[in-house]
Amino acid sequence: MTDGVMLLVIGVAGLLAVGVFFYFVPVGLWVAATFSGAGVSIGQLVAMRLRRVPPQLIVNPRISAVKAGLDLSPHQLEAHYLAGGHVDRVVYALISAQKAGITLGFERATAIDLAGRDVLEAVKMSVNPKVIQTPKVSAVAADGIQLTAIARITLRANIERLVGGAGEETILARVGEGIVTTIGSATSHKSVLENPDLISRKVMEKGLDSGTAFEILSIDIADVDVGSNIGAKLQIDQAEADKNIAQAMAESRRAMAVAVEQENKARYHAMRAKLVEAEAEVPLALAEALRSGNIGYMDYLQMKNIESDTDMRTRISHLGEEDGPKT
Repeated sequence: MTDGVMLLVIGVAGLLAVGVFFYFVPVGLWVAATFSGAGVSIGQLVAMRLRRVPPQLIVNPRISAVKAGLDLSPHQLEAHYLAGGHVDRVVYALISAQKAGITLGFERATAIDLAGRDVLEAVKMSVNPKVIQTPKVSAVAADGIQLTAIARITLRANIERLVGGAGEETILARVGEGIVTTIGSATSHKSVLENPDLISRKVMEKGLDSGTAFEILSIDIADVDVGSNIGAKLQIDQAEADKNIAQAMAESRRAMAVAVEQENKARYHAMRAKLVEAEAEVPLALAEALRSGNIGYMDYLQMKNIESDTDMRTRISHLGEEDGPKT
């Protein structure tokens, strides 16, 4: 019984040892690399496991590189993986660049990959240019007519400027600005509609791909539409504003005139009140003059006769005005 347990323990230990061996030494990868001419030693495979580097992510791209004629050591690929790069993407990009006749070194490829750009996509874009389309760009010509244009931009990746170069958003922004400038400098919207390629030529002359990761091959105007008459709208708005200003000024003058009229009425009533007050003192003054002997009774009667005569003449003159001319 004891011998049986010992044999079982030895068997389990042997199986564990075999499992650990095959884990640290992926025999299948080692055989494939050896027969492909991209030999990787067993010690290197074990070291990759200890450094927590999946061997298949290093060995398989190395086999592809060797078959394509590229001399990439396991240490280079492993270092790039540990730096956070995509080993397979870099290797396939180098293979594609070699087949396409594009100069691309391993250091440049890893730098592009670590910068966060898809180096394989960049190589493909260098071989097959990419077409991007701007959103609708609106601008106003010198005659006040609004035009809306859409442009298609053909781009080719510039490998040398991928690190630190601006992206597609910058290209779209610059082309949009160029379209606005070109339409705005046109004397008439008709000239733009007759020659849409005028926009393409003007924009291409500006060198908009400077400082970007791309090279602009062409800019083609896909569509130009006529919008509203912005100039007429602005004139209408200006006329409406001028009318409102004139109405406000007229209302201000009317208010001032009403205030002056009210002030004159107040002055008139004040003077009238003083006159009535003064007239009320006249009888008192006459009575005092009669009592004191400063005026005689006959003088008083003569003054009343003069007042009556004056009042009669006034009534007669007003009577002719009220009757009006007779026919």
